Amino acid sequence: MTNEQAYTAAGVLACLVTSALALAFAPVLMPAGYSWISHTTSESAAQGINGAWLARLGFLLFGLGVIWLAALKRRAWGRWGTVLHISFGIFMIAAAVFSVRPWDSNLPYDPIEDLLHSVAATAVGFSFAFGVVAIVLRRTNHDLTFRWLDAAAIAASVVLPVGMMLATDVAGALQRGIFLVAYAWYARETLLLTRRVAGE
Repeated sequence: MTNEQAYTAAGVLACLVTSALALAFAPVLMPAGYSWISHTTSESAAQGINGAWLARLGFLLFGLGVIWLAALKRRAWGRWGTVLHISFGIFMIAAAVFSVRPWDSNLPYDPIEDLLHSVAATAVGFSFAFGVVAIVLRRTNHDLTFRWLDAAAIAASVVLPVGMMLATDVAGALQRGIFLVAYAWYARETLLLTRRVAGE
């Protein structure tokens, strides 16, 4: 691995880590009434909310980092894996550009922007789930220490959104669980750039 590749991998990791920190600290900037347990990350980036810029920055950096990673991993990931994860990045950026309605029903909002955010957020979830499946099916590496995270990513992208719909009082915490698994999965894929792994 060349120094240039090492620096590039470090750049991707920097995007992912900075994004995760932005989303983790975004609730600190929220006005009274916001709860990270019941309110989602999207609501910390909602329309008309002071401090929403930090969560939007988190979405933006996450999207850019994944697009960058997909470009670097295009041979290992194959066509469909690459396309789906680039789609994840694009839709994540769209989620930063278009914001959801505020949780405070007294505040005005743009319903079209709210709809666009919902579409982008839904597409993010599908892109991640199918992107991981596409890569799992392509892998020639049968090391179970790697595959457990693939299984966790697929399970989280299916089970936790259902949990969010059934238990809205903890929707924020469940969604953050999805983000945590996604960050871990992409970080693992980035670290694989820095070492030789059979099948990659």
